[in-house]
Amino acid sequence: MNLEALREEVLQANLELVRRGLVLYTFGNASGIDRARGLVAIKPSGIPYENMKPSDIVVVDLKGEIVEGKLRPSSDLATHLILYRAFAEIGGVVHTHSRNATVWAQAKRAIPCLGTTHADYFYGPIPVTESLDASEIEDAYEAHTGHAIVKRFEGVDPLSMPAVLVAGHAPFTWGASVAEAAHHAVALEEVAQTALHTLAVNPESAPISQALLDKHFFRKHGRNAYYGQAKA
Repeated sequence: MNLEALREEVLQANLELVRRGLVLYTFGNASGIDRARGLVAIKPSGIPYENMKPSDIVVVDLKGEIVEGKLRPSSDLATHLILYRAFAEIGGVVHTHSRNATVWAQAKRAIPCLGTTHADYFYGPIPVTESLDASEIEDAYEAHTGHAIVKRFEGVDPLSMPAVLVAGHAPFTWGASVAEAAHHAVALEEVAQTALHTLAVNPESAPISQALLDKHFFRKHGRNAYYGQAKA
């Protein structure tokens, strides 16, 4: 993919967050990576979505140095770069402050897998990171956020669990592409809301069985998936 195409894809992923009601004003950001060249395209900081053009998308290397673009990249750039370096399989990262997922993040509670809608996208409860201490917040806050996510995912497959709740903050999602990362952000917000409503109706609701989780997740993911149409 050339940089023009990558910038367009990243722009459209950012606009998808607006279309789906996951961001307000200049909240949130999406990025995509060209693995072959080690370049990341990301939303510029503080720019209203309705004004953005592909040329506004900032291109940086994996050290965060600007390669193309006249605007400052998202303030969350360091978190995105750490995730790209740690999770070699991912091609896009999205960060939102979507209402219901953020409620769970602020409560510092993992989202339990209470139904099959959740299981279609996420293999188990959506994890929450440990809280950052004062020194981590004061110095290199965004980098420490990335490190907290990576630490929480030790022993966890990021493609089977393409979402995380940063304690006291908000969610991040990712995927094989930035479009998929945005799709996961939409799915995360839906399951966050349905979990809240389920527990409101019945506070004693329990997670679904392992058998039902396996059936719904693996019929859509992995080598034996059978949901949808065969790929050419």
